[in-house]
Amino acid sequence: MSKRDYYEILGVGKQTDPKDIKKAYRRIAMKYHPDRNPDDPDAENKFKEASEAYEILSDQQKRSAYDQHGHAGVDPQMGGGFGGDAGNFSDIFGDVFGDIFGGGGGGRGRAGPHRGSDLRYNLDLGLEQAVHGDTLKIRVPTLVSCEPCDGSGAKKGSSPVTCSTCAGQGQVRMTQGFFSVQQTCPSCQGQGSTIKDPCTSCRGQGRIEETKTLSVKVPSGVDTGDRIRLTGEGEASPDGGPAGDLYVQVNVRDHAIFERDGKHLYCDVPIGFPDAALGGELEVPTLDGRVKLKIPAETQTGKMFRLRGKGVTPVRGGSRGDLMCRVVVETPVKLTKEQTELIRQLQASLDSSGSKQSPRKSSWFEGVKSFFDDMKS
Repeated sequence: MSKRDYYEILGVGKQTDPKDIKKAYRRIAMKYHPDRNPDDPDAENKFKEASEAYEILSDQQKRSAYDQHGHAGVDPQMGGGFGGDAGNFSDIFGDVFGDIFGGGGGGRGRAGPHRGSDLRYNLDLGLEQAVHGDTLKIRVPTLVSCEPCDGSGAKKGSSPVTCSTCAGQGQVRMTQGFFSVQQTCPSCQGQGSTIKDPCTSCRGQGRIEETKTLSVKVPSGVDTGDRIRLTGEGEASPDGGPAGDLYVQVNVRDHAIFERDGKHLYCDVPIGFPDAALGGELEVPTLDGRVKLKIPAETQTGKMFRLRGKGVTPVRGGSRGDLMCRVVVETPVKLTKEQTELIRQLQASLDSSGSKQSPRKSSWFEGVKSFFDDMKS
């Protein structure tokens, strides 16, 4: 037996739980397995050393004896009460490495039918569709069960036969030295049967490619990143199991007017200088139609108005959001001579009033003047 400390071999501590010990052994054994290092005797020795350590530390009784007495507590030649044998190593090896080599633990046999693969479909929606919901038709390429052979892969009138290599178990036992492990049967690929006379439609695969047209009901309130699951609309199983699911991934396109943030909507509302100064009433769009928005006199650009209940009802429930309208005061362009003269007259009138008509402008310039004065001092 190895005289190195078993915990050191596996790179774990004495307080490590059995689950992490198993992970450590698996990692080391995968690295040094003889099949992966056929020309490296040192790798084989490290593999055997790790297997010996795992045999002791994975057994609570043996581990306890080792913790108390060291190697003497588990070596029969030194009076210990435990000894390893080929059967124990076989059980350990099959338990830890069954999935690596494609098979299960000792004696578990062929697995049942596999579930078909899940599919994903990317669905682009307009904001109105996402907010109000919709029903859409989509076309999805997928693998479906072959009708002529009913998914068996065998030509009509025939059927798959039991694999002669594994006798229908789907696994074969591989022995190397004192190790024995099951792995997937290379003849039937774990199916337990082979096809002598394959179906001409699917060439023995049991599935064929097909594009399905499906109806997708989009619930109101969905947003980018949400998924809609269509149960059983994924790929057909390769061996008679249930079909997978189809996941419809939602992406909401940008809107020309509105911007969405969760359950709230935002939009910019441009207004002219007269409306901003004197006030007025505007029609603004919502996803439910037009509404009146009252603009008070002396409204500044950037002012936000809230239209309650004009946002989005969340798909998972809750109160409906609001529409936030941000006012943007638009500067007039392409002025006539008469308009230019009128604005100059207005400017002169405003300037003569001092800071009363433009308090923010006056305070800003005062701040700038103070800033430069401080720099000079």
